[in-house]
Amino acid sequence: MTPAIELIGIDKRFGSVHANKDVSLAIATGSIHGIIGENGAGKSTLMSILFGFYQADAGEIRVKGKPVKIRSSSDAIALGIGMVHQHFMLVEPFTVLENVVLGAEGGRLIGPALVKARAELVRLAKDYELEVDPDAIVGELPVGLQQRVEILKALFRGAETLILDEPTGVLTPDEADHLFRILRTLTDQGKTVILITHKLREIIAITDHVSVMRRGEVVATRKTMETDVMELAELMVGRRVLMHVEKGPATPGETVLEVKNLTWKDRKGIARVDNVSFSVRKGEIVGIAGVSGNGQSELLDVIAGITRPASGQVIFEGKDIGILGDPRHMRAEGLAHVPEDRQHRGLIGSFDAAESAILGWHHLDSLGKGYRLDRDKVIARAKSEMEEFDVRPPDPLLKSSKFSGGNQQKLIIAREIKSDPDLLIVGQPTRGVDIGAIEYIHKRIIQLRDEGKAVLLVSVELDEIRSMSDRILVMFAGRVMGERGPDATERELGLLMAGVAQDAA
Repeated sequence: MTPAIELIGIDKRFGSVHANKDVSLAIATGSIHGIIGENGAGKSTLMSILFGFYQADAGEIRVKGKPVKIRSSSDAIALGIGMVHQHFMLVEPFTVLENVVLGAEGGRLIGPALVKARAELVRLAKDYELEVDPDAIVGELPVGLQQRVEILKALFRGAETLILDEPTGVLTPDEADHLFRILRTLTDQGKTVILITHKLREIIAITDHVSVMRRGEVVATRKTMETDVMELAELMVGRRVLMHVEKGPATPGETVLEVKNLTWKDRKGIARVDNVSFSVRKGEIVGIAGVSGNGQSELLDVIAGITRPASGQVIFEGKDIGILGDPRHMRAEGLAHVPEDRQHRGLIGSFDAAESAILGWHHLDSLGKGYRLDRDKVIARAKSEMEEFDVRPPDPLLKSSKFSGGNQQKLIIAREIKSDPDLLIVGQPTRGVDIGAIEYIHKRIIQLRDEGKAVLLVSVELDEIRSMSDRILVMFAGRVMGERGPDATERELGLLMAGVAQDAA
């Protein structure tokens, strides 16, 4: 059978960065083809060329055996290629129906287009298990349903080949499982799926073929049933990779953080953090497990000084944060914060990497005097951190938005860890990060613990929580359901995450 997509000799440079080097790839019709590689390996660039965001410097693209020119996303869509981006391209105040029809109205009058689109949405939802309320406001939907809207957009425009970039980075395990059922339904009905991900277990579970990219080149393509996680990890990184976290026993010291009966309410008066109490000591990692949206994010914001609690206390090194004030004062006291949302909280896309690398620390005397920053010192600091944490490309002057998600994450983690904090609070430390970088980030966090620092870790990845934490708290609906040790089973933690009482769990 003629491949759905063929990429032949694709080459692309961005200045001195050789993003794609003579890449050739064939995607079988009706299959799920995984593309994996470290952050900066060239995966997203290659798919952006296929979807018309970039044009290759050399090479050829064929769709169903025919050579084509793709100069824009409109060209790609006309050729039956759709793309669901890692960061969704949705208008949050619009309804699902309005988002799906946006840009594909088909005439001057919106009314007939909406009637037609509604009928088509009903059909697509039935055929592909993509049920979602057409009249729901997109900004009020959980991320799993927002992702369905993105898939519906592509199918509504006639996509035969669907590209998904890190589709499970913001999904719960149950949502990811449902997505995989949707993808298999798509391929059963003749669609083709290209899956970009760093999660090797997902590649093994769902794909038919997998191609591995390293430093801009395709180094291997395998039938998925003929490979395994260890081989793929080694092909990605070019060396053997530890698939588990190596750490010795914790030696906890005095209490650094104490949370007492903490409650935080949203604008509607609903308690998102509900009477929470716990402590974190020097030399230990306390992990908070839970399905996303159960109060973990709000808890981190209160501890960081970003928001104020409705009641209760947060005591940091013997001081009430209500007295300390804002995040700048918290940082001055020795707190570092890696936020869950790197795009909106961790960096500024229009800033260059050197500028994003000093956010929150730009007032330091070592970077300048008064209101003036020493540009050379800022760049030198960023360059040093980028080299130490293997941020690719190691270019301090490249815009922050131009880095892959994983390299943006490494840039933020480098900034916070290098501040030598007494307490590191970190949300989703390895979301969207490749396996080699995950190994490195875990080692650095463990090193921080072993230096006697306190770490509060929030992650939706149960494997990460269990392997990294010395103590595990589980949150559900804003409450701490129970505390467990790192030897707790996945089932035991899963029951607590589902709201089953501690005794029953």
